[in-house]
Amino acid sequence: MSTPVYRDQWNVQASDIARRTHNPIRSIVECLVVEPNPAKSMISLSIGDPTTFGNLKPPKEVIDAVQQSLVSQLYNGYAPSTGHQSAREAVAEYSSSEFVKVDAKDVILCSGCSCALDLCITALARRGQNILIPRPGFSIYRTLAEGLGINVKSYELRPELGWEIDLDNLESQIDEFTAAIIINNPSNPCGSVFSKDHTLDILDVAARYYIPIIADEIYEHMVFPGRTFHSLASLSKEVPILSCSGLTKRFLVPGWRMGWIIIHDRQNVLEKEIRKALRCLSQRIIGSNTLIQGALPAILKNTPQEFYDGVVRMLHDHSKTAYNCVTKISGLKPIMPDGAMYMMVYIDLPCFPEFNSDLEFVQRLLMEESVFCLPGQCFDYPSYMRLVITVPIDMLEEACQRIQEFCERHHYKTAEDTQRSNLIAAEIPY
Repeated sequence: MSTPVYRDQWNVQASDIARRTHNPIRSIVECLVVEPNPAKSMISLSIGDPTTFGNLKPPKEVIDAVQQSLVSQLYNGYAPSTGHQSAREAVAEYSSSEFVKVDAKDVILCSGCSCALDLCITALARRGQNILIPRPGFSIYRTLAEGLGINVKSYELRPELGWEIDLDNLESQIDEFTAAIIINNPSNPCGSVFSKDHTLDILDVAARYYIPIIADEIYEHMVFPGRTFHSLASLSKEVPILSCSGLTKRFLVPGWRMGWIIIHDRQNVLEKEIRKALRCLSQRIIGSNTLIQGALPAILKNTPQEFYDGVVRMLHDHSKTAYNCVTKISGLKPIMPDGAMYMMVYIDLPCFPEFNSDLEFVQRLLMEESVFCLPGQCFDYPSYMRLVITVPIDMLEEACQRIQEFCERHHYKTAEDTQRSNLIAAEIPY
């Protein structure tokens, strides 16, 4: 029998996972010590929560479905860790199309899309392996992977091509330790939507190197007129796809924490180990919100198409408003999105010599104009900032006007600019 070791003082230390876990967005936002201008009301274009200002709400059919689930008293207990059969069947039907057929056994319900991504990364990659993520990209991928001791390698998106993937760069990041590629389409933070040909090219790279794909497709239905979303699963003949989506964005209910994984595996590559791994990992949280599971069949079946169309139409109109305003501002260059809820704006920092970084730019913008945008550093992409376009249209227009006034104050003035300003101020024609 071993001799017990006794401590003579408190020494409670954090786990390695906790120490390695870091969320760039939260770290940057929460460390800002800048106070907004008290003379101007705050307009936040920072966090991708469509419910923040109350202008976007789920339809009556969705609320009715949850009320019926609650009153039924059938969903107060635990569900199977992967979800109730009826809820998984509803997701399977909702996610099927003429191009891809989903069965309930391929569906795992999760506590939001972030949980779905967590399970997929944890199931596919081991400590010391790596996953490939987009740059710019949503920071949660890095947060989830690095906390587990999984390395992260970034592949580049090309702003000059509407944020398409640089396929040569993607291929160059692959090595013997690459466990998965994460593809985010439509994109946060870029608002890009990949063409069919580009999606096929991505699949070709994955197929040649036998790398499975984790598809973050939470914005799959938020695509603007003139563009078509092509899911990776609908085009893949051999690459296994773990598709992550949920209610969060399309149904305007991020707080309900209802997401899902759909396993697309035409060649049965994942049958031996990964399906079991996902089931086992789902048992760590013992399933997702059962009240919302009970409402899922009605939510997915009864929500009217005009609700979906109205949200997309609003987002498209808002993106055009923001683009048309920001494109006129000297020193800024917006990239028009094709979907989702965001717009990336390039900051030509040499035109603003007071600021050494995008972070300093957005800090001063917040301090002087009470407009809060996320700096590109949050997405591993300096010299940009991200605008959220879900705010009410009058607030969006006001925010754009304030950004313009801010840039006019701080933009580098040439001698010609100064002379012109002086002549205008003196009301002298030039």
